[in-house]
Amino acid sequence: MAALPLLRWGASSLRGGHSSAPPSSRLFSALRRPPAAARCEPGSRVMLKGMDYPELENWVRSQGFRPGQAMMLWKCLYGNNVWAHCYDELAGLNKDFRKMLTDHADLKALTVKDILNASDGTRKILFSLEDGSVIETVVIPCTSGRTTVCVSSQVGCAMNCQFCFTGRMGLRKHLSTAEIVEQAVFARRLFSDEFGSITNVVFMGMGEPLHNIDNVLKASAIMVDEQGLQFSPRKVTVSTSGLVPQIKRFLQESNCALAVSLNATTDEVRNWIMPINRKYNLSLLLGTLREEIRLKKKYKVFFEYVMLAGVNDSVDDAKRLVDLVRGIPCKINLISFNPHSGSQFKPTPDEKIIEFRNILIQDGLVVFVRLSRGDDQMAACGQLGEPGDYQLPLLRVPEKFQV
Repeated sequence: MAALPLLRWGASSLRGGHSSAPPSSRLFSALRRPPAAARCEPGSRVMLKGMDYPELENWVRSQGFRPGQAMMLWKCLYGNNVWAHCYDELAGLNKDFRKMLTDHADLKALTVKDILNASDGTRKILFSLEDGSVIETVVIPCTSGRTTVCVSSQVGCAMNCQFCFTGRMGLRKHLSTAEIVEQAVFARRLFSDEFGSITNVVFMGMGEPLHNIDNVLKASAIMVDEQGLQFSPRKVTVSTSGLVPQIKRFLQESNCALAVSLNATTDEVRNWIMPINRKYNLSLLLGTLREEIRLKKKYKVFFEYVMLAGVNDSVDDAKRLVDLVRGIPCKINLISFNPHSGSQFKPTPDEKIIEFRNILIQDGLVVFVRLSRGDDQMAACGQLGEPGDYQLPLLRVPEKFQV
């Protein structure tokens, strides 16, 4: 789900803006399979962007070089406005060290396949992976000076959320740490001159980030490293559909922001549009957040809420949402549904979004409304990916919504 610019309303301001059939067992069994860890075996080539700094320093030492060379290499990869992708860009490293890197290390994990320009200035980058798979990354400039890169964490997605185009693909593979980090590196290389500094990262592209939690945690740590890409932890946001054990781990191990895709106020609706709810229901999900965030000082979670006409956008839904998030330090993002081929949903009209928003802020909640960006190039929320011939099944619509 590509990130979009935000309009903010607070409590003090009212400005006017399938069936219960079980999902595929593969969806949930896949959640229990951790991705393979990156390995740096002696004598093999290593992917430099797959290592955090301690790992890089240890590897440099193992090759017979001083730790100072590791820091100079790190800054060539991520700092000093270099963002090196070839050995000629490793300025300042001594000759022997550069020779060793040429023989034993790779600097680049992705290849640009295409860049699509949306009419509103949004860019969608198509990257080819070594195995021929394609992922999509979105760069979203904003007139306020904030530019966001929306990164992918998987090829496809196992969650089968019914409103998401990526979900039609099913899960093809996890992305490595290097493949995730390099999306942010490429964004800076390609667009810093045009848009200025890339200030924000959102893990809202293809995939469920916490399903690939090991690589996402490492990649986000590299992004916020003070000697590296230097993103503020508050400006790196990891989204999830609601994987409860992984949420606990993320909140315990990372200072980056968390966004939870809620999208419904009853288990009946959420079971339909987000099958993961059948494993981790609303009570368990919100109870876990309430407990874990209590232990984090001055931390707020973002709740993402895609507005689906006639499904989750009623006045009663708004009132239930107020009750559901009570006691959880949070901000609410209301997102207009972006149609795509095969979709069975329609976007909520703007006036109804405003009515829904006003009910929330009258109860003291902080609410953002997301404007669609890049939808003419299928770069907006829920539009990334290319399902191909094989697609996960649509779930049967509950009877009360069969209109």
